[in-house]
Amino acid sequence: MITTDSLTPKEILAELDKYIIGQSAAKRSVAIALRNRWRRRQVASPLREEIMPKNIIMIGPTGVGKTEIARRLASLAQSPFIKVEASKFTEVGYVGRDVESMVRDLVELAIAMVKNEEKERIKGIAEANAEDRLLDLLLPTAGGTPAAATGPEGNNSFTLKDYNMPVTTEATPQENSTREKFRQMLRDGKLDEREVEVQLKDSQSMPMIEIVTGSSGVEDMQSSLQDAFSKMFPKKKKNRKMKIQDALGALKKEEMERLVDMDKVVKEALRRTEESGIIFLDEIDKIASRSGGGGHGPEVSREGVQRDLLPIVEGSTISTKYGMVRTDHILFIASGAFHVAKPSDLIPELQGRFPIRVELQSLGKEEFIRILTEPENALTKQYVALMATEDIELIFTDDGIEAMADIAVQVNEKTEEIGARRLHTVLERVLDALSFDASERSDKKFVVTGEYVRSQLDDIVQDQDLSRYIL
Repeated sequence: MITTDSLTPKEILAELDKYIIGQSAAKRSVAIALRNRWRRRQVASPLREEIMPKNIIMIGPTGVGKTEIARRLASLAQSPFIKVEASKFTEVGYVGRDVESMVRDLVELAIAMVKNEEKERIKGIAEANAEDRLLDLLLPTAGGTPAAATGPEGNNSFTLKDYNMPVTTEATPQENSTREKFRQMLRDGKLDEREVEVQLKDSQSMPMIEIVTGSSGVEDMQSSLQDAFSKMFPKKKKNRKMKIQDALGALKKEEMERLVDMDKVVKEALRRTEESGIIFLDEIDKIASRSGGGGHGPEVSREGVQRDLLPIVEGSTISTKYGMVRTDHILFIASGAFHVAKPSDLIPELQGRFPIRVELQSLGKEEFIRILTEPENALTKQYVALMATEDIELIFTDDGIEAMADIAVQVNEKTEEIGARRLHTVLERVLDALSFDASERSDKKFVVTGEYVRSQLDDIVQDQDLSRYIL
């Protein structure tokens, strides 16, 4: 698995280049910021505590790759990562989400990440324990009888005799050998269609608690109350009849939950959040006060959100249901189009907490052509794969791709500038007829040429009013 700890800035940049065309300055800044997380951890204390993350603010119009950089950063960073929209927050005291909730969400994500890693580590033990529990149900024990299970003829007399295996009444080498033979049959899937009655924890046994409110503080209280009640009301056992294959899966899941040390998980998750957490703040320009706004109404509210955000970015301690979390070393990456407001419209203190500013450039025809063809997840490759499910060979000629890129640029210039997002609507419109008829087509080869693209889109492009709604 590729991890940022093992990647140099050049290697991180190469990984981002696989999916993002252009914007080398922004990608370089992100690569350096990620590598600096690793560098800081190599520095001895107490100096390590003094090294603060160099937060980044990305400035550029919509559709140029800001969000895509965040998405790919999330897949690269083996650390807690969350993307939030700054415009969704409200000032403390108003109905809505307060800024501290993003740190709590980051902790929840870290808990899930570490828990999944722990489950992966103990998967083998959980599988063995689940097999043993199932074998205890199926096999007779010393002085006992086997559990009832549906036999070969559909009755409830399923025993080892059905498989010409001897039934023993005490623990002997022969019994142990029989158990291992049965275990192998279980692993080979020979018992999958049998049914057995198993005892599982009832997930519905805990009383439900719901607090209807818009306040995130009360949402946290609801979550804490549910956790408290789950401890006060242990889950009851419930007998369920199911196929052995399903029973094995249910028992494995239950064993994993039992084996995971949640105290250890929480401790590690809190450490990762504090040491390597990353928060991507999108649409930060939406909380900037417009120049000459007058300092009243919405402008005051926006500034209030900035002032609430400031101590978290500077470094403070946030209370979560898992414990206190320091935000001093969490990396913040902000982005915004800044069409109306400017970065200088942010309060000075907040501006100072984002020392690295990167401007992303608008995309032109050449970039669109590369976006359509080069990335590993290029749109044309996606449509080729989709049409292949209908046994149709979809081919894009060079002039066809050039025509789509050219039309996307034209529409962006005439209507709204939405960058590479325009390619989605253009391509969808070009392939609309094929997508609809693909299942019934007798001709299993479809070539998208420049002439075909223009025949599908020229009328719409010429009609500026229509293109506003369709493209």
